[in-house]
Amino acid sequence: MPPWSVTTTEETELARIAASPLFARITRFFAENVAATTDELVRVVEIPSPPFHEHNRANYILSRFRDFNLTDAHIDDEGNVLGLLGPADGDVIAVAAHLDSVFPEGTNVAVRREGSRLYAPGIADNACGLTGMLAVARCFTELNIVPPKLILFVGTVGEEGPGDLRGVRALFERNPYSQRIQTFVAFDGPGIERITNHALGSRRFEVKFEGPGGHSWANFGIVNPIQALGRFIHGLARYDAPAAPRTAYTVAVVEGGVSVNTIPRLARCEVDLRSVSEVELDRLEAFLHAAARQAREDENHAARASETRIEMTVNPIGRRPSGETAPDAPLVRMAREATRLCGHRSLLDCGSTDSNIPMSRGVPAITIGVGGSCAGCHTLNEWYDPVNRETSLRRAALLLLGLSGISS
Repeated sequence: MPPWSVTTTEETELARIAASPLFARITRFFAENVAATTDELVRVVEIPSPPFHEHNRANYILSRFRDFNLTDAHIDDEGNVLGLLGPADGDVIAVAAHLDSVFPEGTNVAVRREGSRLYAPGIADNACGLTGMLAVARCFTELNIVPPKLILFVGTVGEEGPGDLRGVRALFERNPYSQRIQTFVAFDGPGIERITNHALGSRRFEVKFEGPGGHSWANFGIVNPIQALGRFIHGLARYDAPAAPRTAYTVAVVEGGVSVNTIPRLARCEVDLRSVSEVELDRLEAFLHAAARQAREDENHAARASETRIEMTVNPIGRRPSGETAPDAPLVRMAREATRLCGHRSLLDCGSTDSNIPMSRGVPAITIGVGGSCAGCHTLNEWYDPVNRETSLRRAALLLLGLSGISS
């Protein structure tokens, strides 16, 4: 017996649900709607949804929630799309999929087909997650499944990069249901084996150096912001990031200068710090600040024109908390059992997703894939293959039925 197998009442009931006529109907529903689900995926991905401009895709998801007769379907003040299924009172199970992609406005998101593969930027991350959420919501409503606990379906804004999880933050800070959410499940990307139960924390900073600027010949010897930035990057690279708890840092964007014969006035970079440990993030952040101060001092000291000075600022531009839903937590055990009952082994992993926020607040949360396979995520060559997607959709439906306490 695998170490994660358990024989709790809840998981015994999950096995009963999996063997029930109800679940047989769910299985048939997903099998009979393979083409329709793929058509939905194409419609979703071909609605551009760049960071901070998710409204058009949100309006489409809202129209589908209303097609499914979800109650109180609306868009909140942050831009999230919400729809409810089940009783008005009691605990809430939140099911989320993020609306945004990493690609800027103007990106060509038209789908190109090659065999079973569908090529389009953002199709796997996260058009397929949104489509999976819609497929489950449609399945439950068309089969007249009324869960004993309220399921809150949410299309969230701001999961990617600069969005800094603004949608799910708003869900837990300003939504009327926030205090009632007892379980959170995010649909993000393809696959069936992955269960993300460990939140990868991150802190992001803009590091900026400024000086007077001047002519490369006439003003030679004054402080140079790009040289100071180079000193900072070299200093940061000396940080000995531990392998356990795993920690990483990346200088991701570098900007500065106007021409080859000009000493720049400004140089800046954006830095991404990540760790599974908040303690390690604290250490790494402190090192970053120290490296920036040292770079400023070294550049000021090295300048031949000593009357000129470099100024330095470090501005936070993103913060994602770390957290964990323990491997032996009921939510994780049920997700693993649902995966097993659908014929697959499960793998626990760590990632940065909408689940970071509930995990950091002590709310049981996981992120799962919704089937198929992909490659090239976050590139213009991203593709998604929906083959065998219905197995993951069955897994997701089974998990939600088990969490809701529905009778088999």
